[in-house]
Amino acid sequence: MDRKRTAGVLAACLLALLLAALLDLGLGAVPIRISDLLAGLRQGGESVESRILLQIRVPRLLAAVLAGAALAVCGSVLQTVLANPLASPGIIGVNAGAGLADVLCIALLPHRTGLLPLASFLGGLFTVLLVYGIARRAGASRITLILSGVAVSSLMTAGINTLTTVFPDLLSDLHDFQTGGFSGVSLSALFTAGPVILGGILAVLLFADELDVLSLGESTALSLGLNVPVYRFLFLVLVAALSGAAVSFAGLLGFVGLIVPHIVRLLMRGAGRRALIAADALIGAAFLVLCDTAARTLFAPFELPVGILIAYLGVPFFLRLLFGERRKRHD
Repeated sequence: MDRKRTAGVLAACLLALLLAALLDLGLGAVPIRISDLLAGLRQGGESVESRILLQIRVPRLLAAVLAGAALAVCGSVLQTVLANPLASPGIIGVNAGAGLADVLCIALLPHRTGLLPLASFLGGLFTVLLVYGIARRAGASRITLILSGVAVSSLMTAGINTLTTVFPDLLSDLHDFQTGGFSGVSLSALFTAGPVILGGILAVLLFADELDVLSLGESTALSLGLNVPVYRFLFLVLVAALSGAAVSFAGLLGFVGLIVPHIVRLLMRGAGRRALIAADALIGAAFLVLCDTAARTLFAPFELPVGILIAYLGVPFFLRLLFGERRKRHD
């Protein structure tokens, strides 16, 4: 794929994100037109529309952009490092591990919410290393990795449910966290997690050449002089940081990291790894913004949790990939 076409696709991805953002800001239980917004801003931002926009919709938009970009990049990195097109933070249990660490932090240190991104990172890192270790001992096939992830994810989810039972008062609002969404997101949470996400994506872009070499397979990467264990561990740490930061304010959102990288690879066949990662971030952000808009408007004034809507889209996509992998093995 030549540079001109790559730049064109990336520009189209950025335009799609901007259009999705405008749609997200304007639609909802209270539709807001641009003229209403401009009039409210001229009045000092005291109008109802301005307050809805600045206090509710802008934080939600920023949260959807950050979480979508983080989870999509995580999925792309995992699928490359683990050589498995079915890998994603949700499917192999990284999100659930980060979520369990978050819930533990809330239960044991209820007034130290600033520690949530760190707790999510440690939980996600522990989970991805655990799943990878189990899969290697069991044969390291693609299906083994997925089954290991499902088992560990179920264990982590059971831990979350146990803590919900033991600490009912502290975790009474955990429903939104478990289903995933942005209804209660705050700017302070984004100020804590945002730098982690932006720094993590930048780090992946900086090491895109090494990720490209890893995509050639372990033996080829070793023959080219790449220290495979070190870089594999580095990328798993970055995945844990990105997914953990997203989970800390968005809850358990699955399938974003599965769907988006496949769409990007279809749009950008032959593009370099750095361009693919950039497109993953842009399309992941646009995808989650559109999902959040749909979740707020489909049943207005009631709101459907974003995670439920994504599951309706993600499960058929996952099954299609799974059966495609089976056909490849039989062929």
